[in-house]
Amino acid sequence: MSEWKKVKLGEVCKRVTSGGTPKANVSSYYNPPTIPWLKTKEVNYCRITKTENYISEEGLNNSSAKLIAPNSVIIAMYGQGDTAGRVAINKIPLTTNQACCNLTIDETIANYEYVYYQLSTLYSKMVSLKAGAAQPNLNAQIIKNLEISLPPLNVQINIATVLSRYDTLIENYLRQIELLEEAAQRLYKEWFVDLHYPDYENTRIIDGVPEGWEKKNVNSILTFHRGYDLTHKEFVSGPYPVVGSTSIIGNHNKYKIEGPGIVTGRSGSLGVYQLIWDNYWPHNTSLYISDFKGHDVFYIYCLLKTVDFTTLNSGGAIPSLNRNTLSNISVMEPPMSLQAKFSEKVMPMFKRQRHLHSQVQLLTEARDRLLPKLINGEISVETVQSVTSGLGVRKEQTDSPQATDS
Repeated sequence: MSEWKKVKLGEVCKRVTSGGTPKANVSSYYNPPTIPWLKTKEVNYCRITKTENYISEEGLNNSSAKLIAPNSVIIAMYGQGDTAGRVAINKIPLTTNQACCNLTIDETIANYEYVYYQLSTLYSKMVSLKAGAAQPNLNAQIIKNLEISLPPLNVQINIATVLSRYDTLIENYLRQIELLEEAAQRLYKEWFVDLHYPDYENTRIIDGVPEGWEKKNVNSILTFHRGYDLTHKEFVSGPYPVVGSTSIIGNHNKYKIEGPGIVTGRSGSLGVYQLIWDNYWPHNTSLYISDFKGHDVFYIYCLLKTVDFTTLNSGGAIPSLNRNTLSNISVMEPPMSLQAKFSEKVMPMFKRQRHLHSQVQLLTEARDRLLPKLINGEISVETVQSVTSGLGVRKEQTDSPQATDS
């Protein structure tokens, strides 16, 4: 620790810059969409390999947007909720909006991954430094003056190497989860949209509908129900997840609904569906399916992923779902026997997803326990390396998304 020193963040950077937003009313600034353009909501303790939005060369040349070199550290300066203060690393050249502060690290002084991990421990500090009256934000000067701990470069690299093993494995598992999701949806489309289900050649088509199938409204095969109230004071340590509109937001010692089940949002997050395996408490910000009416949960989950509920916006700037409008959505219901065959095919995929999710949670918890101890010098890299030397990245059925749970 004697060789560790305190420095200002700006002292380890070759370049500190924000981004810019091309004028939204000039279509040529966004078409053709060739250059990745990052928003702060995507800055969330991750490695950026793609962005939700893109701009054109013309948009880049006619705005304050700038190309940011790969392996820069990006800090969200503005944003609702807990966005401001979050960090990420870009693994691709990209541009950002003006709410991102982009740090190009001087590799002769500091390791970019070490700086990223150091900043990951300073979220509360950055939040406390936000300035402004109406909506406090960070700015480039605040960020450049932020003090960080800096050990010798070789120690930085060793610390980053240990921590990145966890993140690389986590990212590998998350990619497998994504591939499994895509495989299940492809099979659903093949069977129930393209109608290439088993023995389809021997099924008569009557008025565009396979014999034995029925055209029905969505609300005739499932029922959405609003979640239950639970104040933050009632969030306790417990075995049952409290499920919000897009994620698990806490735990409770009681549950309202027996799993497996499906949860989505009441507004703003329509089309985001969560498959919840265990008994759970749906929060009042969510909608859950209270009655599957005899249908298989995996079939219904895949069906919902194909339904665009945002077209049923009941009004206002934020899309919201009025359950009474579900009758406006027509779907074709296959025979229960075919749904059962589909479930047999996709259930191993979802079980594998569940296993991978649990591994991601364990790895994340282990990394988060280790991170502050390494960054603060409480534990030596050598000690950790002896424990984590076997933590490698295994190509675990990434090309075979039908792998079963282990």
